[in-house]
Amino acid sequence: MENFVYFIGDKTIGEVAVIDPAWDVKLLQDEAKKNNLKIKAVLVTHGHFDHTNGVEELLRTLDIPVYINEKEADFFKFDWGKENVKRTKSSEKLKIGNIEIEFVHTPGHTPGSQCFLIHNNLVSGDTLFINGCGRCDLPGGNAEQMFDTICNKLMKMPDDMLIFPGHNYADKKHDDLKNQKKTNPFMQYDNLMSFLGRRMPKLN
Repeated sequence: MENFVYFIGDKTIGEVAVIDPAWDVKLLQDEAKKNNLKIKAVLVTHGHFDHTNGVEELLRTLDIPVYINEKEADFFKFDWGKENVKRTKSSEKLKIGNIEIEFVHTPGHTPGSQCFLIHNNLVSGDTLFINGCGRCDLPGGNAEQMFDTICNKLMKMPDDMLIFPGHNYADKKHDDLKNQKKTNPFMQYDNLMSFLGRRMPKLN
């Protein structure tokens, strides 16, 4: 499914959080070891299986917190490490070493989808892709919320913000928000009905 998994943290002290650990946990651990990094936390953009299927395996070897939005946590089902789950609210912040990460609630793809803001970088999960946005027709998806997220949160972020999506669905792996405002079709709509016609065409 060409998921992106990210290490975010402080290279100077060798501590990182891993965003959306999935599919190949051994590879993540090997990469961390190779680069002298200690994984100190898990950050979850949303609870879908393709972004979370490595969480339990990781928690079997590391006793670390798992940060998931408060509106998503009840849908996040796993048997190992439930006590490690930390519910987040929008605008809360976490420090990994000297690197500050801000949680940004961005519902639409799921009720508790969240992005992670680090300096001028946004890890956007399945909220915003390069030239796309997340599906809204899966359980918990809401196209009206997605429109509100894009128009009233993402569109208002600085043009030089770099976007790092949750999937490799384009010919480049990241882009600046200025370009996305010009090329991403889902960032072109200024009214809800037009957006719904594009994102949820079966409603027409």
